[in-house]
Amino acid sequence: MAGSELKADVWVNEYITPWDIYSHGITQILAYKKTAFQDMYIVETGAYGKALVLDGKWQSCTGDEFLYHEAMVQPAMVAHQNPRNVLILGGGEGATLREVLRWKTVERAVMIDIDGEVVEACRQHLPEMHQNAFDDPRTELVIGDALKFVDETQDLWDVILYDLSDPIEEGPSFPLFTKELFEKVRRILAPDGFLAVQAGPVSPAELKLHARLANTLKSVFPHTCSYTSYVPTYAAPWGFILASAQELVTRPEPEAIDRLLAENTTGELQMFDGIALLGMMHLPAHLRRAIDSETQIFTLAEPPKFFGKGVAGE
Repeated sequence: MAGSELKADVWVNEYITPWDIYSHGITQILAYKKTAFQDMYIVETGAYGKALVLDGKWQSCTGDEFLYHEAMVQPAMVAHQNPRNVLILGGGEGATLREVLRWKTVERAVMIDIDGEVVEACRQHLPEMHQNAFDDPRTELVIGDALKFVDETQDLWDVILYDLSDPIEEGPSFPLFTKELFEKVRRILAPDGFLAVQAGPVSPAELKLHARLANTLKSVFPHTCSYTSYVPTYAAPWGFILASAQELVTRPEPEAIDRLLAENTTGELQMFDGIALLGMMHLPAHLRRAIDSETQIFTLAEPPKFFGKGVAGE
């Protein structure tokens, strides 16, 4: 490339669409494992620090993970205002758990991840992300199937966080993004509880998955709201969906949110505050139109299929 100097010999090529690839330059492979469920890499990148890659899909990295994890967790926690019992489905890196445990009100945080080998590798290689959250006395780590846990738990949860890997057809999580599973999740959500779902990219070429997930959640919950956060290493703005039986405040007062965070959380948030939340919840017109016009829903008979895996090579 004229005028440029490439500094990596190994690249993770992530297929974004059938015509687009994001190539992440890798300076070191810290861990690799073909687990019972997926291919796992933990790598060092040149620009964004250490990263977790599952089935060739970029999960998060130390350089910009806060743009994802703060968005994944904090809107639902703020919506509840006094969350005590929180359930995390997925979340292998421990960063979602870290964000939950910022809240002084939290008494119990249960994280369910199907792949213990991924969790253990993240505990070892990604301390910047979990920040010892697994050792907090409020944490309960369950290595197991989220489907089974949702079926069997007798508890009601103030906040449920869907921090699952993308629903690619070959992966372990795609059946969880269906109407049948969201109906089960609603049964274990407290009447004043809130669900937050990581809901895929919302760039113009890719927003069909998000729009259909939003429509699926609308078929289960009386109140839903899409919101976004731009994550550079995903090569796209990323979508999330908040859902509840309670009415959602989509025009929060920034000063009130800042007071709530100051009184109820510890540590320093990097991206999230009252003004950020207000901005995140107001989508551009083309995305609102795509969500409003979507008519199909995801079911077990017709589940979502996230596009493609990636590959690592020289």
